[in-house]
Amino acid sequence: MSARAYVVAEFAAEAPLLAAARALRGRGLADLDLHSPVPLHGADEALGLKRSVVPRIALVLGLAGVATGYVMQWWMVGVDFPINVGGRPPQSAPAFIPITFELGILFAALGIFLGLFGLWGLPRLHHPVFEVEAFRSASVDGLWLSAAVEAAGVAAVAAELRALGARQVEIVEDGP
Repeated sequence: MSARAYVVAEFAAEAPLLAAARALRGRGLADLDLHSPVPLHGADEALGLKRSVVPRIALVLGLAGVATGYVMQWWMVGVDFPINVGGRPPQSAPAFIPITFELGILFAALGIFLGLFGLWGLPRLHHPVFEVEAFRSASVDGLWLSAAVEAAGVAAVAAELRALGARQVEIVEDGP
């Protein structure tokens, strides 16, 4: 396994930041990230992000919750312990709607929560780019780009970011 480092660059405006992300992605770097206190329009295109699979996870688990809720009630009320109340049938679909809906919502919400943890690799409490003191401005007014680079190409990426208009460029070694 080769050593990696992070090249972190601050930009003064949104347009040069997105242009730098596109240029680095065009160069073949895939592990890029943008850090900004506000949403950046066009950031997903500049980073080459695909559509999220989280809505599909929510749909599948929501439907599983609906099926679980309905089958659970059908079994409990219609098969396991049927009670004749006023001559009504034990298996009554309209009576099952509230619990079925609620279990669908619960399973979908849990799927989204756990899916995001799995997809994002959480919990990760520390990232090497946090070592840069000036990076604190990313949560206030800074526009930052971070790129994970093999140790051999760090200087070339740093020089390219300076040429693309970065105000400041820092190199952070990835720890063990």
